[in-house]
Amino acid sequence: MEGMMRAQVVVAPDQMELKEIPIPVITDDEVLVKIRYCGICGSDWSIFTGKYVPDRLPLVTGHEMFGIVAEVGANAKNIALGDRVAIDITLPCGTCYFCKRGDGLLCETFEQIGIHTKEMPGGFAEYVKAPWKNIYKVPDEVDDLKAAFVEPLTTTIQAAKRMEVKIGSSFVSIGAGLGVIHGAMAKLRGAAPVIVIDGIEERLKMAKEICADYVINYNDTPDVVAEVFKITNGIGADFVLEAVGTPATYEQAFAMLRRGGKLESFGICAEFDMMKLAPFQFVLNEKKVSGSCAGIGNDWGDAIALLKYGRLDPTPLITMIVPLEELEQAMREIRDSKTIVKVLVSPEIDKRIICGD
Repeated sequence: MEGMMRAQVVVAPDQMELKEIPIPVITDDEVLVKIRYCGICGSDWSIFTGKYVPDRLPLVTGHEMFGIVAEVGANAKNIALGDRVAIDITLPCGTCYFCKRGDGLLCETFEQIGIHTKEMPGGFAEYVKAPWKNIYKVPDEVDDLKAAFVEPLTTTIQAAKRMEVKIGSSFVSIGAGLGVIHGAMAKLRGAAPVIVIDGIEERLKMAKEICADYVINYNDTPDVVAEVFKITNGIGADFVLEAVGTPATYEQAFAMLRRGGKLESFGICAEFDMMKLAPFQFVLNEKKVSGSCAGIGNDWGDAIALLKYGRLDPTPLITMIVPLEELEQAMREIRDSKTIVKVLVSPEIDKRIICGD
């Protein structure tokens, strides 16, 4: 398909421009997708402000993508024009030490569409291209808004697989943005109780409706660690997931673990941030830490299956849907607001839609 398309281009730190750029030209091994929705992620802000991958600019960002197949490469199998699809954004090399061990997320040249790739513009545009093997068809049972959550849901699935929550185990999510979906995932795995910590009452109310047995507002609770111990009868949490990304909240997360408990690291701190931990906690109290950064491979299939069979519904997190032209404005609103949770961008609309109205 030849022609031009609209795209939001981060041309330099703190500088975004709506441009007309060529529609991506696909190879025989690629598929062209017309974007219906692309969610705004915290990493999009980090790229926009130059805190992450500034060497890749100028760049079209956006990786939480859902759309319709517009063109199919000659070698693609089981994909047709008009298919509703989600895109696995991960592009491991497949040949390095880590890839050959099955650890594609640790690939030495790891890239993701819409985060690192200049040759594959991201989802804040009218079209994207991707390898056909990265395409996952979305069934009719999953509506378009739910389909827009496939990529962020894959990240929570990967974290859940690493964390391995056991039936009847206590679970704490620090953070009630995507942390609410982490809580819902833990609940699906049989966690009891599920506790969510945040400082915004609207988000805590949503957490209570979706997954939480207990919510803790840190603005009203002088010692959230003590509160978790109180809820767990003085034992501490079996599992804690940190979804905020500050040294202080990581220290809290580690402190509220029971002996032998496990911390799942999900929130991204600045590269040189440091936290203080007592080493004896690892030895005498046998506390454990693991981390996860993204979904990969059949995490996409797993996410679609959960949505298809109604195991969870992430759509209450959507605050609004904005036109492509309002991307930068929406990103700034997210940073300044205490109530906005999830914003979707659509090249197909010309007026923002406030959800829940």
